[in-house]
Amino acid sequence: MMEHNTSEYVVLGEGSSPQLDNFQKVSIIPLVFLIFYEVSGGPFGIEDSVKAGGPLLALLGFLLFPFIWSIPEALITAEMGTMFPENGGYVVWVTSALGPFWGFQQGWMKWLSGVIDNALYPVLFLDYLKSAIPAIGGGLPRIIAVLVLTVILTYMNYRGLTIVGWVAILLGVFSLLPFLYMGIVAIPELKPSRWVVVDLGSVDWGLYLNTLFWNLNYWDSISTLSGEVENPSKTLPKALFYALVLVIFGYFLPLLFGTGAIPLHRELWTDGYFSDIAKILGGVWLRSWVQAASALSNMGMFVAEMSSDSFQLLGMAEREMLPSVFSKRSRYGTPLTGILFSASGVVLLSWLSFQEIVAAENFLYCFGMIMEFIAFVKLRIKYPAASRPYKIPIGTFGAILMCIPPTLLIFVVLALASLKIMAISLLAVMIGMVMHPCLEYTKRKRWFKFSMSSKLQDIHNAAHHQCNEA
Repeated sequence: MMEHNTSEYVVLGEGSSPQLDNFQKVSIIPLVFLIFYEVSGGPFGIEDSVKAGGPLLALLGFLLFPFIWSIPEALITAEMGTMFPENGGYVVWVTSALGPFWGFQQGWMKWLSGVIDNALYPVLFLDYLKSAIPAIGGGLPRIIAVLVLTVILTYMNYRGLTIVGWVAILLGVFSLLPFLYMGIVAIPELKPSRWVVVDLGSVDWGLYLNTLFWNLNYWDSISTLSGEVENPSKTLPKALFYALVLVIFGYFLPLLFGTGAIPLHRELWTDGYFSDIAKILGGVWLRSWVQAASALSNMGMFVAEMSSDSFQLLGMAEREMLPSVFSKRSRYGTPLTGILFSASGVVLLSWLSFQEIVAAENFLYCFGMIMEFIAFVKLRIKYPAASRPYKIPIGTFGAILMCIPPTLLIFVVLALASLKIMAISLLAVMIGMVMHPCLEYTKRKRWFKFSMSSKLQDIHNAAHHQCNEA
């Protein structure tokens, strides 16, 4: 996966954004765990894959699906993120390849997808606590609890990305350790024959694919804060590689031990079943640890996702796609307006059910990924000599071939969505298409202040300069 491109290219930007010199950058270890929480957070939520397809398909899915989806997405993120080492990430990629209108659509759909996804985590956190505190199971106490938890986690984002990164490390270690112990105590109970159980006639393909897709996507989210990373041209590709290994093993091994150590009852494999397995294998104390790890994992995913969403808005403001108020930073270097907007979206969308959240964010995410694949290929063709500190070791034809399997998967996921989710998602897409010309109108009328950051490089000017030099 790792190849650093050492050929002579036109330089679009070295290192991280010059505007951030006064703020501490994110180093590789916190970045690995930020990516881990953007994508995974641990094996919580993968149980439905066994319910949908049985042990064999679940194991094969989390072993093979990364080659179809996760690895191509992580590779593209490494190449494009080092090509454009600035906040905004995929918004900048699509804008450079397809123009500002489609760049804005990318930003709108991916931000909305992220906020919808983030609305899930406070709710799941409270679901794990309601057995101990029944009062938060519903009604006004639950609403208050969601608001208080959202405020606390939002404040952590406000205090700085470095704090968020180190919190992600602590939560990640705490969340993975119980599964390491569970794997050790499961070894004497393993029966390999349990791993090959499959009944193709009873597979719920919609649930199966949505579970795999939801648990193995969002590798590109870290690109929206590339400008905050220490030496992104080297740090980002390495962090993506280490996070990829951590995520795959963090899913596959618990599934391997869980399905091999206890008799199969597919109907029991739903969210939270790993805590029951922990009780069977290690006792009540291990179940309590797994439940606590699951609850805290939701906090880690919340702060990581909000960091990505808010810095995306900051990057869009630096490219004049949003009013300059979104580019203002707090005293801690964090995008205050972006954090407040993202937190407000989380609160407004927290009424959606778990299944609706997963389906809706998958649908919007798919639209955004199609544009990313197109941008990746188009920039390879149109600007072959642009600076790519990390370059995937394949040619243009190979780049096209690499994008075909995940694109086909996207169409399958879109086709499996319900009519309700399709209608809601398409309405959201149309809102974005109206928002862009409206914002452009306010810019011309000077109703809001827009400003392009003078520190940002322009790929078009750089590419034309290279052609003239040649």
